Amino acid sequence: MDQPAFAKLSIFFPMWNEQEYVGRAVEAGRSACVALVESGEIADYELIIVDDASTDETPRLADAMAAADHHVRVVHHPMNRKLGGSIKTGFASATGDLVLYTDADLPFDFAELPKALRIMRLYESDIVSAYRHDRTDEGSSRAIYTFFYNLLIRIMFGVKMRDINFAFKLCKRRIFDNITLKSEGSFIDAELVIRAKKLGYTVTQFGVDYFPRTRGESTLSSPAIIVKILREMRELRVELLGITRVV
Repeated sequence: MDQPAFAKLSIFFPMWNEQEYVGRAVEAGRSACVALVESGEIADYELIIVDDASTDETPRLADAMAAADHHVRVVHHPMNRKLGGSIKTGFASATGDLVLYTDADLPFDFAELPKALRIMRLYESDIVSAYRHDRTDEGSSRAIYTFFYNLLIRIMFGVKMRDINFAFKLCKRRIFDNITLKSEGSFIDAELVIRAKKLGYTVTQFGVDYFPRTRGESTLSSPAIIVKILREMRELRVELLGITRVV
């Protein structure tokens, strides 16, 4: 390419007590971005750590990485705001024309990122969202929960996605001129896609190999989280009745 396809890529990682993953996540993001700069896909990049009031060594490690590399920034929450709050902070803090959100435990191989950018460019997509090819390693009960969750999203909102909550959302930042996310919890992934489709933005999916977390435990299928998701689903469905397309 004579000129980069995109001016700047922002990658942000929501983190709460991720001291064992923070260095690995930032290094993986850095390596991927350097390769994208060298290939001419992007001109610049930034890596944002959203520290959700961690109580372990995550804040100190993150600050040290930011001090050593001007491409790394840290946003500290004074109080824990959960996943939804962290994702809202990440999108609001990003300065790139492209923004990628993913988890600190790296559920996919960053080697997939050039493919996602290529899909966005060729299909002129506003959001590129990944889904897992194989999720058997996460356990049968979680797979069942996810199946019915995606089915419920389809029934309530008419949005057909294979894996709407997977932590890989590559977005053009301009869509947030019209999208204001409200969820404070795990429903925020679905809320982003649902709002985008309602407003007329294009969402393209592609499959990636899945690498499950080896430390810690996901709480998506806990009863309290499920109740919160159902409440936020109901509230969004009512709100969407008054939203019209912008593109």
